[in-house]
Formats: sequence, structure tokens, C-alpha cells
Amino acid sequence: MSSSDQPEPSISATEQPLLATSTSYSDQYPAPISYTHSPRPIRDLPFLLLFLLLTLSTFALGFLSLAKRNPDKTQLSHFTYNPSLSTCILSQSLPTSSSSFLTSSPLLEFLIPTLLITLLLSPPITFSLLFLLRHYAKHLIYASIPFFILTPCFLNAYWFAACVVSAGCHEAFPLTYRIVVLVFVFLLIGVILWIIVSNWHRVQLTIQIVQASAAALAENIALLSVLPMLLLLYALIYFTPVVVFLVFATWNGKVVPRAHKGFYECVWKEDRWVQWYFALAVIMLLWSAATMIEAQVYVISGTVAQWYFTSEASRPKRSLRSSLRNAFGPSFGTVSFSGMVMGAVRLVRIILDAAKQERELRGCITLILKCCADFLLSAFDFVNKFTINFAAITGEGYCSSAKMTYELLKRNLLSAVFVETVSTRLLAGIVFVISSLYAILVYVILRATSALNTELYLIAALTWVLLMVVLCYFVYVLDNVIDAVYICYAIDRDRGDVSKDHIHQVYVQLPKNRNQGSSLV
Repeated sequence: MSSSDQPEPSISATEQPLLATSTSYSDQYPAPISYTHSPRPIRDLPFLLLFLLLTLSTFALGFLSLAKRNPDKTQLSHFTYNPSLSTCILSQSLPTSSSSFLTSSPLLEFLIPTLLITLLLSPPITFSLLFLLRHYAKHLIYASIPFFILTPCFLNAYWFAACVVSAGCHEAFPLTYRIVVLVFVFLLIGVILWIIVSNWHRVQLTIQIVQASAAALAENIALLSVLPMLLLLYALIYFTPVVVFLVFATWNGKVVPRAHKGFYECVWKEDRWVQWYFALAVIMLLWSAATMIEAQVYVISGTVAQWYFTSEASRPKRSLRSSLRNAFGPSFGTVSFSGMVMGAVRLVRIILDAAKQERELRGCITLILKCCADFLLSAFDFVNKFTINFAAITGEGYCSSAKMTYELLKRNLLSAVFVETVSTRLLAGIVFVISSLYAILVYVILRATSALNTELYLIAALTWVLLMVVLCYFVYVLDNVIDAVYICYAIDRDRGDVSKDHIHQVYVQLPKNRNQGSSLV
């Protein structure tokens, strides 16, 4: 449905100042914003070339480290210092028989099958959750909210009671400490309850957003199978080889004598280039991982946008394939640029969080520096928010996408930072409840069918972690679908079109940003 079929909306007083902005923007970008199909021009070529150059250097030096590795590294303990030669020589040592074999353990006997079964059940559980969110989101969310409180309360009371009954836990964990932990966990549960109550007025809108986004993801269900395969492929052809190169890089060196307390000992001295290679490889691991994350966001946004801007009577053809081709083709420079920015931001945040634990960093000047750093990082987050989504839709470069996204959302009085974080919290709570109930079920079954004791808790905890990771990845994909649909909705508003009426009916209820500039929420 286009704007020509709808009555002309009246311009309110609050929207009149936007006309000047819209006019200047139309002068700068005369073509209307829409999804750009292939072929697309190559964007951000310098960052593409830089990424490829550093990747080739990392792999070339990695293969060099394999070729030049010194096997003496593994025999360092057999080297002794020879005073007459003033060097270290390999001493004759008796061969030791190291027969490595797997001992049968009751823990492994039940742990491995349980994890495999959990891994096999995780796709049906994920698709079932998607089905429920698409058709019964209201019932599922309202039914899950009480368990956000009841499940941690039950687990907290259960471990306390189990520790009282268990003699080993009772002796190793004094009563005073147990009471402190019990009260502290209940306080955290109280904080969760306060968050739910304070955001209760937004639950209904959140349900509609989640349901609409689940429907969009269900229409592009192949994303849930292709994206994990993409991660696996990255781990096999990039991450794992670089880690192997780093291990064998430490084998490049020689055994040298070193004076220590009047005696000489044999130590391993690495070649000088090894530390530089470590720096390069670690940087590329961080950059490539961040780039892969941004590539997934790009693929999700491009695929969802093609579905969004296609009429209801037809379906987009090869939307996922074209998004993959664009992400790792003409727009890979943009994806690499975004990955470099976000990787640097995350790295600096980690460094700042670690620095907060250091006492010597206290002081007025340090506090000012950290405030400035937090401000700059928030600015980077602000610039990058929705940038890669917009680039996936239009095929623009990174800087152009950042500017155009900001102008697009500002013209339409939409927030450039915040869509609906309550949906993420609710989905995380649902995932926690499902994983906890599954872990409790595993514990009950193993308790009835095995003779394990304390090992049951470890098996249940590991199954909880495994299912939690899988479902959290599903939430991550759904969150990106929400952002992609939001940008598509903003483009619709900007053009005066209604590509998906049910999406407009939901997203139009989001609060408008009445400030001409966007604020960080």
C-alpha cells in the first residue's frame, strides 16, 4: 500500500521544523531510500584491502612458524648445561612410556550422552520457541514472567537445603557464609522483581514487537541454520588455524643457558619476531571475530529487508544467498570497517573494566580520563547503532550509512539508539527459565536412573550452559531482526509507504524522540 492510497496526513506543529531538514536532505540525497539489489558497487575498499593484507600476513607468517619450529622446545627438561662447551646439550634420558588411554568414568559415561542428547534436542526446542513466540507470544510471556522469580527462588532455597543435608558441604561451607550467599541471591531476585514491576507498562508493546519480529524470522527461517554454519566455517578456516599458528610460533627459538643464583640453567629463548607475530595474530583474531559478528548482522538485515519490501502476494527469491554474496563481496569492506570499530570499542571497554580493579588508577585525573573514554565509547556505539543494518539494506559505505541512518531517524522523530530493550530482557528471562527447567528435568531423570551423587549437579549445570548458549544465540538473531525491521519501518515512514501493515501497527506505538538530536538512553 503506498501513500497515494492514503489521505494526506496533517503536519503538526512539532513536525514542521523537520521540513527544512528534509528539504536539505533531499538535496543531498535526491534518490529515495530503498533496498538496493545486486549488483552493488564495492564500498570501503581500503579497509577491505587492509583486512586481506593483514590476514595474508598472519597466515604466511603462521606457515613460516610451522616450517621453522624447533623440536627442542618439547625436550627442554632434558637439556643440561655443559661448562666445557658453555652451552646447553641434550642429555640422554630414559624413555618413559606414556600410554594415554581413556579411563572409564561414571561421570563421562553419563555426561557425554547427556550433552549429545541436549545438542540434538536444542534445534527442536529453538524452533518450538519460535513457533510459540510467533503465535502465542502473549501467553508465553505472561506465563513465563512468574518463573523469572520462582525459578531462582527455588534453586536458591534448594542448594541451601541440600548443603544442610550434605555432610561434606556442611563442613566445607560454614553456616554464616551460606546465609550471606542466600540473602545476597534473594536480594538479586528482588532487583529482578523491581525491574519487572517498573517496566510492566511496556510489556504489552514488547509482546507485539516480539511477535512481529518472530513472524519475520519465521518467514526467513533459513537464517537459523545458515548463520551457525557460517560461524562453524569461520572457526574451521580462520580461528582454529591462527590459534595453531600461535602455539607453534612459541616453538621458534633455541635453548640457551642463563645464570641464576650462581648456577646455569637451560631456558627457552624465543626469536624476536615471535612477539610481533603474537601481536598481529591476536589483533586479527579480535578483528575477524568482530567482523564475523557484523557480517551476521548484515546478512540478517539484508535478508529481512528483502522480505519486508516484497509484497504480500509474492516471496523474495534467493534473499539469503544475495545477502551472503553482498556481505562477503562488494560490502565486505564496510563489514570489515564496522568490525574494526566495534572490535576496538569492545577491547577498550575490557581494558577499562580491568583498569577499574587496579588501585593505582585511582585519582581525579584518572577519573576524568575514564569519563572521557566512556563518552567516546558511547559516541562510537551511537554512530554504529543501526549503521550496519542500513548498509545491508542500501549498499552504502560505512560512513555514509552512519550519516544517513542518523538523518533518517531524526527526520522521522525516531530514536537512533534504543528500540525496545525490554524485549531482550524478557527473551533472556524466557531462555533462562527454559534452560533451568530442562536442567532440573535432566537431574531428576539421572537421579532415578543412575547411581551418581554430586556429579549430577555438574552434569545438570553443563546441560544448562549448553542449552542456554544455543537459545541465547536464537535471542541474538531475533534481536537483530527487531533492529532490521525497525530500520525498514523508518524507511517506510520516510517514503510515506506501508510495505507491511502489521509491522506498522506495532512499531508506530514506539515512543517518539521529540528532540532534534538523539540522546543516549
